[in-house]
Amino acid sequence: MKMIMAIINTEDSRALLDRLTRRGFSATLTSSAGGFLRVGNTMIFAGVEDEKVEEVLTIIREGCPNRIQYVTPLPPVMEPGEVHIPKPIEKQVGGATIFVLDVEHFEKT
Repeated sequence: MKMIMAIINTEDSRALLDRLTRRGFSATLTSSAGGFLRVGNTMIFAGVEDEKVEEVLTIIREGCPNRIQYVTPLPPVMEPGEVHIPKPIEKQVGGATIFVLDVEHFEKT
């Protein structure tokens, strides 16, 4: 048995959970934040039989596309009277960071 942990964009979480449950997989979601944009992320945990790992990975990859977002970075610390007009920068968001771990013991009570 394997534990799949995926960190995904929060915008993708509801649709991904729906796709997993329609295919018969159960998963647990937790919220997190971090990274360059300090935007919300969601971690998905799913216990999966070894032979079903590739199927779940495919569902995650298809349900979490990469996309481009324009963000305005925080202005630098400035002296009084200085003016800084920040320019939006292009940042790739979405996708998934996936970990697949071996599980020694699984119990559902």
